[in-house]
Amino acid sequence: MSAPIGIDELLERIRAGYTRVDAREAYAASRAGALLVDIRYQALRERDGLIPGALVVERNELEWRLDPWGSHRLPQATSHDVQVVVICNEGYASSLAAASLHALGLHRATDLTGGFQSWKSSGLPLTPPPGAAGA
Repeated sequence: MSAPIGIDELLERIRAGYTRVDAREAYAASRAGALLVDIRYQALRERDGLIPGALVVERNELEWRLDPWGSHRLPQATSHDVQVVVICNEGYASSLAAASLHALGLHRATDLTGGFQSWKSSGLPLTPPPGAAGA
């Protein structure tokens, strides 16, 4: 049995296994066909809005929806070669999610450094939450 490690060390180990992307790289990847997958919970999506074109998949359903061999997969989950950029609120849970997708064979899975908040602060396109000024 391995010695226990803390979450910070676990994240460091996981992130060493793939290249994370920043907000502009995620945007460019989506324009080139990558799937942006928003795993934030509903209250955050309602508070902050959405990234246009991103698939909303609750974290507890992610593996079932993106496994190309799964019976509950989304239509976009066509192969293990699909590029996936997982987005959480600040870029922590998405790293764990990307590692889980790697374990399923989705070798091009990555996550957005800084999460949705990074996307938002970069001034990239957003769909404002319902009832927001200008919505």
